[in-house]
Amino acid sequence: MKNWWYYHKWYVICGIILFFIGIDIIGNNLGWFRDTPDLQIAYIGDHSLPEDIAASIENTFTSLAGDYNHDGKILVKINQFVSNISAGDAESLSYQQAAEIALIGDIDDCTSYFFLMEDPGKVQRDFQVLAMPDGSCPDEYDFSAEGKVIPWDFNLYLGRRCFYSRSKTLYADECSQIWDSLQMDQTLRGG
Repeated sequence: MKNWWYYHKWYVICGIILFFIGIDIIGNNLGWFRDTPDLQIAYIGDHSLPEDIAASIENTFTSLAGDYNHDGKILVKINQFVSNISAGDAESLSYQQAAEIALIGDIDDCTSYFFLMEDPGKVQRDFQVLAMPDGSCPDEYDFSAEGKVIPWDFNLYLGRRCFYSRSKTLYADECSQIWDSLQMDQTLRGG
């Protein structure tokens, strides 16, 4: 055994290291090592949300949400899709395209139920993702944001998504109840 260990110890050590690296990669992809949010909000704008505003929004939703995934904590995540179009150079164009592709992925995967936007009209024209006041999807030729959003502090607008397919956001019914609360009580909207 001593002779075998002398010649094979580096293979064993490398194998153990590779095993743990593999576990880490698989675990991160499957979400084993990170907290899963109870609800997610897609922010769509030209500039990143300042930290204090993002924290205020997260706190508002945390106070309304529940521990839907039963992990012992309420976690609200804001996914920021920032176009950063101010400079107009090639780098800004790349960021804009990357943000749009990431947003399309969010929409296709039904990741976010709520959409916080600077320009809801543009979002509706580009993606037609905002639900009607009753939660249904708009007519295929309805590209207006009117009646589909509620004003939020900080010159932002909040909308909820409609679902064109059977796929839905996790905890969609619970998010719908939060939407109803936000519509009825204006004091909940930021600030």
